[in-house]
Amino acid sequence: MSEAVGEALEVWIDQDLCTGDGICVQYAPEIFELDIDGLAYVKGDDDELRQAPGATAPVPLPLLTDVVDSAKECPGDCIHVRRVSDSVEVYGPDAV
Repeated sequence: MSEAVGEALEVWIDQDLCTGDGICVQYAPEIFELDIDGLAYVKGDDDELRQAPGATAPVPLPLLTDVVDSAKECPGDCIHVRRVSDSVEVYGPDAV
């Protein structure tokens, strides 16, 4: 986890794989929310859901552990955390 500390990170959810389990919302309700369709979405700084496919939200450093735990515990393996600088996934199913 140390390699990503200090780097700007963003998170997105692949709704095609989302199971609607809501674990992410339990870990980080500031970042994730279930919509009326039963799927999880990320929220922007304005607290609005980002519903476009591949839409991202910034990961504030104080919430990094909660977001990473969400990605690790997600039964759908649909939460992706990547560096803003080069779009390399650092946590999630496609992490390098």
